[in-house]
Amino acid sequence: MESVTIRSAALSATISPEGAELQSLRDAAGRELLWGGDPAVWSGRAPILFPIVGSLAGGRYRLGGKSYALARHGFARRSRFAPVTQGEGEALFRLTDSPPTHAAYPFPFVLEIRFALAGATLSIEATLLNPGDAPLPASFGFHPALRWPLPYGAARENHIILFDTPEPEPIRRLDGDGLLIAEPQPTPIEGRRLALRDALFRDDALILDRPKSRSLWYGAAGTPGVVVRFPAMPQLGLWTKPGAGYLCVEPWQGLADPQGFTGDFRDKPGVIAIPGGEARRFAMTIEVGVDAPG
Repeated sequence: MESVTIRSAALSATISPEGAELQSLRDAAGRELLWGGDPAVWSGRAPILFPIVGSLAGGRYRLGGKSYALARHGFARRSRFAPVTQGEGEALFRLTDSPPTHAAYPFPFVLEIRFALAGATLSIEATLLNPGDAPLPASFGFHPALRWPLPYGAARENHIILFDTPEPEPIRRLDGDGLLIAEPQPTPIEGRRLALRDALFRDDALILDRPKSRSLWYGAAGTPGVVVRFPAMPQLGLWTKPGAGYLCVEPWQGLADPQGFTGDFRDKPGVIAIPGGEARRFAMTIEVGVDAPG
């Protein structure tokens, strides 16, 4: 199936069944808000992270005395989702377990990703259902790459993030293998404000493992920006490759393996357990063309 495009009066969004990945987000003036996935830099645009977030030590995890291989961020982003429904302003995609997923993740699951437009807001909601009897251990994350600079005319170096509440807590960093460094690092956030610069990302992502904020504004003073809301996601990653034309704003439920972690997958930080027959929902929204908050 070809990519699906949904529309509102203010936005259009295109989604590929490959990974249920957002491919484009344009405003009514045709301005593109999403990174174009240049493979010479980074081919991703907005991958879905499941059943893990980040990297595993040695690329493997342990479960009940067995060992399983999983690439960074899991297999959903490389999997073909089945289209379920499509309307003018919304589309739903589904991924279910199969023999190939069982080899890496021996659990039954149903993962649905719903995209919906309402005015100038894109909502992305994931529903992870456990159709089995045993608890389903999993992590989940969003990974949208917004353009940096945004297409409103401001210089790249003038872009900032304003969190909805001050963020004084230390941040976390990753080592060269993508594992979570044990020692927290001083935060570069000053009150609610983070001045964006490439130097922040020379050591990979900037990770807030316990953010107080549930939303942020991204943009440059004097021009419209983007509001990202993540109401029930307990971690947040910010990432780019220095000099690249995107900023990933990544609400997560889960983290990379901590350095030295050798425990069972079910005890990994950020992994949740969904009881048999139950579901867990994860959601974020992107609202475009929003003036900076006071």
